[in-house]
Formats: sequence, C-alpha cells, structure tokens
Amino acid sequence: MLDIKYLRNNRDEANQRLIDRNVEDGVLDKLLADDEKRRALIRKAEQLKAKRNQVSDQIGAAKRAKDNSAAQKAISDMQTVADQIKDLDKQLSAIEESVHTQAAHLPNLADPRVPVGPDDSYNVEQRKWQPTDLQGRPAAFSKTPAWLKAHFEIGEDLGILDFQRGAKVSGARFLYYVGAGARLERAVYNFMLDEHRREGYTELLTPYMVTNESMYATGQFPKFVDDAYEVGKNQSMTMIPTAEVALVNWRRDEVLDESELPLYITALSPAFRQEAGAAGKDTRGLIRLHQFNKVEMVKFTKPEDSYNELEKMTVDAENILQKLELPYHVIRLSTGDMGFGSAMTYDLEVWFPTQDKYREISSVSNDEDFQARRGHIQYRDSKTGKLRFVHTLNGSGLAVGRTVAAILENYQNEDGTITIPEVLRPYFGEDKISKENAR
Repeated sequence: MLDIKYLRNNRDEANQRLIDRNVEDGVLDKLLADDEKRRALIRKAEQLKAKRNQVSDQIGAAKRAKDNSAAQKAISDMQTVADQIKDLDKQLSAIEESVHTQAAHLPNLADPRVPVGPDDSYNVEQRKWQPTDLQGRPAAFSKTPAWLKAHFEIGEDLGILDFQRGAKVSGARFLYYVGAGARLERAVYNFMLDEHRREGYTELLTPYMVTNESMYATGQFPKFVDDAYEVGKNQSMTMIPTAEVALVNWRRDEVLDESELPLYITALSPAFRQEAGAAGKDTRGLIRLHQFNKVEMVKFTKPEDSYNELEKMTVDAENILQKLELPYHVIRLSTGDMGFGSAMTYDLEVWFPTQDKYREISSVSNDEDFQARRGHIQYRDSKTGKLRFVHTLNGSGLAVGRTVAAILENYQNEDGTITIPEVLRPYFGEDKISKENAR
C-alpha cells in the first residue's frame, strides 16, 4: 500500500511514477479527489458530533432546571443532529471503501534506478555467468548438437517425468515425477535449503493455505484474485501462489524488536497458480505448471539497509546456480515489467540450450514498505523511539521444477543419460540417471 500522505503532498511526481508503472493517467486524480471528499466528510461528522455533545449538555441543563420546553426543543435538535450524523456515516463508509479499493489496486512506486519502460524490452542485463569448464556438456551460447533434446522429451524418454498421467488425474499442466525424477527434485530442494541455512536464513515449514487477509498483505489480493486457487464454501481461504505469502505474514500485525533486524527466513513449499491468461505459453514441460515446488527467501530489514540486502539476496540466489554450474544472467526489470509490489527487481534467467535463450528461474525484489503497510509490520527505532515500517524483500532461491528442467537440458549426454551435478551427488546418491536406474 502506498503512503497516502506522500501521494497528496507529491501529486505530480507520484502521478508520473505511477504512469511509469503502466497506471493510466487520471487514476491518481480520481483517488485523491475521493480522498478529499472523505476528509471533508470526516471534518463535517466531527463538527456534528461536537454539536451533539453540546446539545446533550443542554438537555441535561434544561432537565435539571425543570424547563420542559427547553428540554423538548433540545431533544428535537438532538434527533436532527443524530439523523445528519447517521447519513454522514453512511456516506463516509461508502467513500472510505472506494478510496481503499482504489489505493489497493495501485502498484508500488519504482526506485529511481529502475529503467523506465512499458515492458520487458526495457530490461537491462547486469551480468552473465557460465562455468569455465562445461565438462563435455552442450556448450552454452554456441550451436547445439542435433541429438540435444528438450527437458520434457528426455524426461519422458527416461520415464522420470509423466505428463500424460498427470493430465489424466488433474488436467493440463500437472505431472508425476517418477523414480529418479522425484529423487532429483528432492535432491535439488534439499541442497537449496541447506545452502540458504548456511547463508543465515532460518528455515520455516509454513501453511499452504492462507486467509484473504494474508493474500491482501502481500499484494496478491485484490488485483490478482483471478490467478489464485481459492478454496472453501465461501472462498475464504487460498492455496498459496508462493511461500512469500506465508513467510511475510508470519510477522503480520507485529512490532519486531529492532535487534531482530535484518531477519532472514526461507521455506520450501508448493506454489499453486491458475496462470490466468497464459494459454499457449510453455504448455509442455516444467516451465509453467499450475503446481510446482519453490524455495523462497524473505527478509525483514530497516529501510536504510534494504537495498544492500537486495544485492545480498540476489547473490544468494546466484550462488545456487553457480554451484550447480548452470549458465545464467541477471537482469534489472523495467518499471513496466516488475511485479505489483516491487520497487526494484532482479530476475535471474538460466540458459536453456534447446530454446537457445535464457528463461526466468528466480525473481528477487525489494518491496520497501509496500507490504509492511498492508500487513502492519513495524519495529521501534531505538534512536527516535518511533514506530517505523520494515522493508520486506523476497526472492526465489530457486524455482525447483525449472532448476530440474535446466539440469536435464544442460547435463544431458548423447547416449540419453543425465549427469548429476557434483554438488547434488551426496543428496541424489548416484552420478547419473540412465534407463537402468531411472526407477
């Protein structure tokens, strides 16, 4: 949620920054006009309530003086004022709901260092990385050999990815991991969690269903309600689209001790997404599923520390890819391509040789105080004694299914086997996946 005081006091600047986030010109004017009506109604209601108190005193004085005529007139005046207050309260409730709804649909404002542009063509590459020794694997950034297969093809050939039965049981974009496929997925996320624990993150096992209040706090509701899987008779619960929701809400409506900051937490969870509007994109394979595992990182920080912590979190995600020896690059997203709650985002994209391009595997964002305002997450500043909103950061560390897909593509061999990355071998228990050990 944006600071309404900032929007009022910096109207032109805020309007341009919202336009940079693809918000239509005029949306802020409507919000601020309704906000001024709201404030005027509050002032008028307060005046009437003061008058009601004054009339109440007059009634008491008239009754004590046994002046029935004056008392009756005061009672009549009181009823008139009460009716006016009731009408104002009704108007105020409606305008407050309108203001809140409008504000809840406004995205976060971008940090000035974010490239301005309406879409992903304005994203800026920050750096790229690839292993110095590809150990006989398909060389990134060069022509791929004829025998190279897409991850879903080699997964089906080995019998470790079963999309057909997944679709039979649950519909399109669901699958079964089978045998070595399931063990590889488990090896990947256990490796990720251990790495993040060494980096100072506390591991949580979170709920997989959350309330609508929790979805609102992290910015998924109300704007993205159509992308979520809501459950329950009155749809009062939602399957989490990312562990970020459960992790951030862990400290919702709390005042954190300043000594806790920065607070690092991480979790593995399934993510459930309807991917509304994504028809036709990546309908085969592990790239765009309705249910997938993801290791998530979240930080609560002081405002002055959050951008240093953003750089550290990005490095934490990069560390996973480097230890897996998967080629990738880091891009800074433009104002038009960032997520709803983000003030700055880095995307990590891993190389897929059969597609001859990078694909997103992690998104690392600083939401500043956007989520903290919605979720009322604060700390008391020891220097001033005042309550301040924390800054929240989130990042994938990493999307597990996409990591498995990248391993299958980048570590496949001409004979149809898959070499297991060295760091995963203690978790997986073998050096390769072949048809002989696929189950």
